[in-house]
Amino acid sequence: VQLQAYGGGLVQAGGSLRLSCEACRRPLSNNGIGWFRQPPGQAREFVGSINWSGTSTIYAESVKGRFTVARVKGKSAAYLQMNSLKPEDTAVYYCAGARGSYGGTSQSDYSYWGQGTLVTVSS
Repeated sequence: VQLQAYGGGLVQAGGSLRLSCEACRRPLSNNGIGWFRQPPGQAREFVGSINWSGTSTIYAESVKGRFTVARVKGKSAAYLQMNSLKPEDTAVYYCAGARGSYGGTSQSDYSYWGQGTLVTVSS
């Protein structure tokens, strides 16, 4: 399975951006999907995840209320809607496919990773 995250770019603080994630070569309709990010010079961290049916989500405290993870119905795809962006949200964002139907907060919960997309939030 290959995952591709795209939609990153440069945005001003307070702005919004939507990232998309698509799975290739193998459907992920029965798997959870997660989003992680890696700020410059820091370790990769959990952002949010969604279960296979799109009915259950988990968010990191730092993005709760600002970011939304959702699945695209009928497709092995998901998106991350980011609102009220802050400079500390600057990072490379990755999407990942979970081993099971629910994606947890740990990177070890995920088997499939794609290349990231850079989000830069200017102050």
